Amino acid sequence: MRSSDIWEGDGRERARGIKAFARTVEDLGFDSLFMTDHLLAAKRFYSVSFLEPLSALAVAAGVTERVRLGTSILIMPLRHPVLLAKELATLQFLSENRVILGAGVGWNDAEYEAVGVRKSERGKRTDEILDILVPLLEGETVTYHGRFYSVDDLFIEPISSRRPEIWIGGGSQLADPKSPDLPRFVESVKARVLRTDGWIPRPTCPPADIARDWAELQAYYREHGRDPDECVVAHENFLHLVLTNDPAKAREEQHRAFLKVMSAERGPKYLESVYLFGTPDEVIGSLQARVDAGVEYFVLHTMTPDPGQLRDWVDEIIPNVRFPASAGRMRRAAPAVQ
Repeated sequence: MRSSDIWEGDGRERARGIKAFARTVEDLGFDSLFMTDHLLAAKRFYSVSFLEPLSALAVAAGVTERVRLGTSILIMPLRHPVLLAKELATLQFLSENRVILGAGVGWNDAEYEAVGVRKSERGKRTDEILDILVPLLEGETVTYHGRFYSVDDLFIEPISSRRPEIWIGGGSQLADPKSPDLPRFVESVKARVLRTDGWIPRPTCPPADIARDWAELQAYYREHGRDPDECVVAHENFLHLVLTNDPAKAREEQHRAFLKVMSAERGPKYLESVYLFGTPDEVIGSLQARVDAGVEYFVLHTMTPDPGQLRDWVDEIIPNVRFPASAGRMRRAAPAVQ
């Protein structure tokens, strides 16, 4: 069953479906299970709404034992750092250290307005949240006084043997007048990546741009005395596998599947430019281009609840993508649920 997508009329079958989906992910040997975050219906680009990801991951944690549990991405400035630290610490404890916090600043104006945050503050708020969140999750007592948040002698329990991994989302994207952000890798995002564990290029970042961004980020790491090999590069993308050698037939079915989840805002040409379209061989080629650009870990967003999509990914796609020996951390792509 799919994901944390919410359609009108959904009922108890969705909760049961998330549990079944999580079990299938683990049974097939995937590394992790990710959930998308949107506070409100982001109808500009999506045709569906979303469940709250940390709550949904707690459900998944209860029916799995091994699979890692991630957010891709959690919109940081919508949360208070102390409450977020408590939620993450609890999930990390209950899941026995399986949490990956994929985090970013978001883009949807209505979500900031709903929680009384100005969009212009999102970056600075995210930096302050990290200032408080990271040491709390590492078991430290924190005193902090910033522009937006202040805490004194704060300590959060439960404390796990290690904090969740943190991967920061951001960077360039394919230039498009309908995109909500500029198509460049800004210095503030590089700085956030540097202080955490990994980087998630935008889903709308083509391979050539990922390669350029990764080269910039590696240089940034070296300039600041860190080894870029310490940084996980995890790219999230969207696909609907169609097992046919006919490119036109594959795309016809894929566009139908995409429009059940995404809006028609940016059109089919744009979707094909940034997401995984075409025959299995074409999808393999697209993935290989991303691996060659530096990606070692894929977060897969399927467009359908059919577990056959996951099996086809395991059987038809991953065995045919060549990963360099240095990417030993990458064994299987991680399915994401939205």
